[in-house]
Amino acid sequence: MFKIEARDDPKSQVQLHELEYPHRLNFYDKPPLYDVSIEEFETSALDRLRILAEIESSRVRNRSWEETKKVTGDQCDKYLQLKSTLAVGVDRDAQRRKDHLGHFVLRLAFCRSEELRRRFVQAEMTLFKVRYETDASTEREAFLRSRDFNWVAVEQAEKEKYREQLISYQSKGDTPFENDKYYKVRWTRVPDLVDKRKVFLHGGWAYVPSRDQSSIVYDEFQARLEKAMIITSRYMPRLDEDMRIGGILDNLSQGFLAGVSGEWSASPADMNGDAIKAEMVDELANKHFPMCMRNSHQKLRMDHRLNHFGRLQYGLFLKVLGVSVEESIVFWRKSFDRINDDTFNKMYKYNIRHSYGLEGKRANYPAKNCQQILTSGGDPGCPYRHFSPENLQSALLSTYAPLGLTSNDLPELMKTVKDGHYHVACTRVFEITHGSSGVKKGEGVGGGESVTHPNQYAKRSMDLQKEAEEKVAQMMITS
Repeated sequence: MFKIEARDDPKSQVQLHELEYPHRLNFYDKPPLYDVSIEEFETSALDRLRILAEIESSRVRNRSWEETKKVTGDQCDKYLQLKSTLAVGVDRDAQRRKDHLGHFVLRLAFCRSEELRRRFVQAEMTLFKVRYETDASTEREAFLRSRDFNWVAVEQAEKEKYREQLISYQSKGDTPFENDKYYKVRWTRVPDLVDKRKVFLHGGWAYVPSRDQSSIVYDEFQARLEKAMIITSRYMPRLDEDMRIGGILDNLSQGFLAGVSGEWSASPADMNGDAIKAEMVDELANKHFPMCMRNSHQKLRMDHRLNHFGRLQYGLFLKVLGVSVEESIVFWRKSFDRINDDTFNKMYKYNIRHSYGLEGKRANYPAKNCQQILTSGGDPGCPYRHFSPENLQSALLSTYAPLGLTSNDLPELMKTVKDGHYHVACTRVFEITHGSSGVKKGEGVGGGESVTHPNQYAKRSMDLQKEAEEKVAQMMITS
């Protein structure tokens, strides 16, 4: 289905009829039959998955439709722009090509089980609805005319025949009856409208006003996608033999588990303006670290040791946080205070320098993101996933009670954990413990985004404290 070697055929500044993708909206009827590179294959899917993962998070966090639409729009602006057909100065076909390819790659990743298919279709439906509502009316109409939705336009005579019944379903603010258009479809195609008693039913037909025309479109999109996902699943055994993409698809299918994050490689100046000293870590851990790193820090302080994977995970986190290699050596030496200098130098110093790219192959290793931590063996792992419910509740209270979390918050958090949305639970903890800094429910770590990386959590927490201190300083100067 996919070949290697990228092909780029930009068509910006062309007439509308010359566009390879004439509409911003897409039912994804045709698979991508052009050549793509492995890099394009993966990046197009990852950028789309960032959006779908945040849509999934919005659903779990019970965001309103307007909030979900805003968050989705913001994510699309960052990762998957899809400009109007009339937009100038942009390569519309390149944007739509990426959208098209990313959709089909994720089909491959999420067709493997009924649960993954369900979640993928649900997220894609939301993305389509957001685009449908935000599309220019003229372009939306052009898209609708380009497809056969198998609806029957109600003639004027029939409309007048059922005038009284049709008017009874109108609400204040709707288009006046005389100016409204109606379409007939079998009632099974608009179950949402039937359930809400928003349409007149007669003889097995639902009379749908133009204002609710979108329900027919959404139902058609969902039905087609569900059918396509089942068909795709039947061909997966063939693709599993392709070693080039098997690992990519496995990683993508974990996307709803922990969101999708990039590698954090911020310098100390980016993090907090000053390099972090070894003696500062205790205080920072108590105020700013996410649960996974707080757990590692507490284990280190209690046992004066961490296993290999614990040291690797926590050490890389501290490195990206802004702890220099010199300060890192000081920190770990003081932490391992039950061994002598010679043992420390032989067993640990080389590995610390290696993680900073100063030994061995001198690679600049990134800190582990949430997805990597969640899919690890569980030691140290993610507390939200790997702790028992009892231990998790106890740990949450003992760790975050000083920052504002109470037992009243536990039912909401534990339900989210039970449903498998671990990064959403972590995000909610961030919101609760930073309420005094002005963070409201649904804001996440900024712009509605969920936590997808421990350093993302810590950076935002430290930034909030810095902003608060700057405000106090400014008030003292002006007073």
